[in-house]
Amino acid sequence: MRRAGPRATPRARSRPRPAAEFDAPDSVWNRAAAKAAHGDPFCCRTEWQLSFHDTFAPRRELHLRRYRGSIAAFAERLDERLGPLLEPVESSWLFGCPLLGADAVSLLDALLRQRAATAPPNVLLSGILPGSALRDELLATFRDRYRIYQLEPNVQVSASLAGGLDGFLSRRTGHLRRNLGQQARRAADQGVRYERQVPTSAAEADAVYARMLAVESRSWKGIGRCGMAEPPSREFYAVMLRRLALSGGGRVVFARCGDDDIGFIFGGMAGAVYRGQQFSYVESWSPYSIGNLLQVEQVRWLGEEGAQRYDMGPKMDYKRHWTEIETRMDAWLLRSE
Repeated sequence: MRRAGPRATPRARSRPRPAAEFDAPDSVWNRAAAKAAHGDPFCCRTEWQLSFHDTFAPRRELHLRRYRGSIAAFAERLDERLGPLLEPVESSWLFGCPLLGADAVSLLDALLRQRAATAPPNVLLSGILPGSALRDELLATFRDRYRIYQLEPNVQVSASLAGGLDGFLSRRTGHLRRNLGQQARRAADQGVRYERQVPTSAAEADAVYARMLAVESRSWKGIGRCGMAEPPSREFYAVMLRRLALSGGGRVVFARCGDDDIGFIFGGMAGAVYRGQQFSYVESWSPYSIGNLLQVEQVRWLGEEGAQRYDMGPKMDYKRHWTEIETRMDAWLLRSE
């Protein structure tokens, strides 16, 4: 039960906070993300959110409010069509949620009431699960003061890791299992092996990332200059991997042949949930299905660690072979009257 009285309310106690206060693995932001029921918990964390801000849109003003174990995390920019706009810190793909914890909606309400007399902003919200308590509270709080528009839903796909690699493969088709077995034998005959990396310092993160970029430069994406080696994606994943090194949350598997890296797969942990980020392989190795084999090796590792779920991000055709869970997350635009 919430305590009564103005001194106990989020409006009375919350104030703007600097990003540095939250930029740690065990910050209140990340603890709130760990407790939230969400379709993409990794992308609610600071490793994703603040890395996006640093590299894609660093000139925006951040509005970070906390109260007890809750946080409201927004960035503000001037939109050509809408005017002042509060948006999630990661505002491109809208994978995360800017409202985490039981008092998060109240924090946003307090911020908007403070701005009501001067420059009331419109608000972009993401990560709203249909039927959730967050959705109901947002409607109850804002539907009388804002026009609410629902944007295109974001459907994320995931795979259970119950039972480790064997359990994961049991939920795949027999056709895929047979193909993976054949692909693994062909690659092994060529001398392909796998190396696991968990960077735990900035120097280790940078060294691992340099190896990843070297592979990417020889992939079809690197050759076409459309992959993670191009700015600002290049800087985004670099600072993300550095942040993950603080908690040991990065998971990188390299495929190697002889002394050469020929592929990698990279992602990060949010508790017992792994979120895939990028994988790539040298174009000349494409006949050996290195991408598929890296997925298997990552699942093998995650199963050994007791991870519970593999989040693969937005729904795409190729991912249907690897996943069996779909989670819809909505985005709303709140327009001030």
